[in-house]
Amino acid sequence: MTFGSGRAENEDQMSNSIRPVPRMAKSLDFQRVIPEGDTHERDVCGTCGFVNYQNPRIVVGSVVRHQGKVLLCRRAIEPRKGFWTIPAGYLELNETPEDGARREAREEALAHLSLGTLLAVYSVPHLSQVQLIWRAELIEPDFGAALFGAGEESLEVALFDWDNLPERDIAFPTVHWMLAHERQVQRDGYLGPFSNPV
Repeated sequence: MTFGSGRAENEDQMSNSIRPVPRMAKSLDFQRVIPEGDTHERDVCGTCGFVNYQNPRIVVGSVVRHQGKVLLCRRAIEPRKGFWTIPAGYLELNETPEDGARREAREEALAHLSLGTLLAVYSVPHLSQVQLIWRAELIEPDFGAALFGAGEESLEVALFDWDNLPERDIAFPTVHWMLAHERQVQRDGYLGPFSNPV
């Protein structure tokens, strides 16, 4: 597929290129081979030639601030159920990363956000993930509505003082990175997106 001015030359071709593995008869089998013109082994159907590309997953989320505190969600699902994280999750098909970060905050924390700058892009190769994390502020709700709450994937949601974070109960190493990078921005100013600590 070729791209011109940032758009696919054939919109139908682009939308049809993102689809799940087609349902195939049991007689069809996949073989691990390097397809012609490729450099990596892939699962290729020996009957029809369909190539089942397995690409990294994109995680989107945000470090949400409000009145000098940070919003964290205690996970209600595995992995790391009962541990604290930021609102984040997998990007959906046909969704912008920014919209995905806002959606995850609504789903996990019942919160509406104003996204700021991109805080970090983290690579987690052992999980085949790329994580895009924004800086964000809570948007004050309409009169009488709650500022945030626990969504279906959260046991509870809370605002924490930066000096009183649940450090020992943080769900994932990248969440430690995000929180540290946000504190660095608060201290030194924004100097562009961060990446994995060295």
